[in-house]
Amino acid sequence: MLNRVAKSVVESVRGLHPVNVFVRAHKKVGEPRPVTKMNNTVWTAARERAADAWTKEHGEPAPAGFRSIRVRDLKHTFGRRLRAAGVSFEDRQDLLGHRSGRITTHYSQAELTSLIEASEKVCDTESRKSPATTWLPRKTG
Repeated sequence: MLNRVAKSVVESVRGLHPVNVFVRAHKKVGEPRPVTKMNNTVWTAARERAADAWTKEHGEPAPAGFRSIRVRDLKHTFGRRLRAAGVSFEDRQDLLGHRSGRITTHYSQAELTSLIEASEKVCDTESRKSPATTWLPRKTG
């Protein structure tokens, strides 16, 4: 599933290769070759170019870690943004391609502000109308 931003990226490079969407120029052959894996020298060079472009556009160095960002970091960011946007657990699991719910939880941990808001809900007077603690009598004898 692609959102509109991802679709625009795909459309911008469509047609560079007869079969594959993501390609790179091959120095020896001269024709575009498919990108077969994400974490390679092409990825490293792209990170460097992106950091340099950031510096040029903003007039300051790229944020810490920008030059060393990993593909996995992007997946974590996507998972966290899905959760922050209120996307259901099941949909996050599908979008992230996880079979195990434990992995989905790892990739989309709660935002600190959401946890603070949740803890503040017990301060509301409405939350006091139901018993917060249930005491069970102890059997004697």
